[in-house]
Amino acid sequence: MDFFSKVEETITTKGQAAVDKAKELAEIASLRSQIGTCEDMLKRNYMEIGRIYYENFGDMPEALFEKQCRNIKNAQRGIEELEKQIREIKGI
Repeated sequence: MDFFSKVEETITTKGQAAVDKAKELAEIASLRSQIGTCEDMLKRNYMEIGRIYYENFGDMPEALFEKQCRNIKNAQRGIEELEKQIREIKGI
């Protein structure tokens, strides 16, 4: 009987350790998911700040933002040109 008691104790101990580890991993996964949500919120707000800045100051940006504003204008012109080519191909 002593042997079986030790086996039962070992199984119980290892089983509880596995349960504890699973709970730990689930909690970490939940926290990482929450971090991802916060990071997404940061990205969206940074982009919104940039959009608002560009809409208000894109024609006369501070020196710090001149390059980015110029790149945005170039990209917008590129999009317009590509859309024009698409319309020409479609015969519009």
